Amino acid sequence: MTNLAFPQNEKDSGDAVEDVLFLDRRQEGRAQAFLGVHFSGFSPQDLLRRVDEVGRAKRAFVYLCTPNVDHLVRLDREPDLHALYAHAWASVNDSRILETLANLSGLSLPACPGSDLTQALFETCIDPAETVVVIGGTQDMIESVRARYGLTDLRWHAPPFGLRTNPEAMAEAAAFVVANPARFTFLCVGAPQQEMLAYTIAKQGQAVGIGLCVGASIDFLSGNRKRAPQWMQQARLEWLFRLLDEPQKLWRRYLVEGPKIFRIWLAWRKRR
Repeated sequence: MTNLAFPQNEKDSGDAVEDVLFLDRRQEGRAQAFLGVHFSGFSPQDLLRRVDEVGRAKRAFVYLCTPNVDHLVRLDREPDLHALYAHAWASVNDSRILETLANLSGLSLPACPGSDLTQALFETCIDPAETVVVIGGTQDMIESVRARYGLTDLRWHAPPFGLRTNPEAMAEAAAFVVANPARFTFLCVGAPQQEMLAYTIAKQGQAVGIGLCVGASIDFLSGNRKRAPQWMQQARLEWLFRLLDEPQKLWRRYLVEGPKIFRIWLAWRKRR
């Protein structure tokens, strides 16, 4: 993992970052600490509004994390990664399974899927003529999104595989974001690479706007990959739909790694 050297206080990152973070602290009364992550208490509607506000400000770069079961299982295995989420402008729950476990623990943790946020931004907030930056994905995916929304200034960078252990590629991706200022930068290279990249960009203090660590959301938006039907999403079965759709790619995530969340949750409840 790259070396994570955090500023001693938020003002080291500049007054613009401090202003944006101060706005988010108004949500603290509704925020929840769950399984070692501090989740912001946004509803999906509030999240869309706040992300749009932060993007419109075009101040010093901040980023949003969208942890799900896969993220939390990895955090249990690699606790050093917690720093990436701690430095984020906000972290929101991307999993209805986590929402259920939180409810069973007496906590309110509304699911705010990154794919839903991404779609809402493109459909209601992003002007077709404005600059939009996407890191990750394929050319076919990018062209599909460009055509679907009539985008005239979509700027795309495709890092190589193994970004996490490739400092040169990480630096190149961060430099691309700095060189292409935009309100919204979609970081779609998978966890924890996208969170590492977001932190790297924020640490440099040269970029603007908000980075959205949203995994496969652009792929869903392009139509290359299908979302689960709404009834399966509401029934907490989106994981099953994805498993059946891509069994060779996802069987280990959902059948081996994913169930570890219940052990992690039980241990957390016992400590609590």
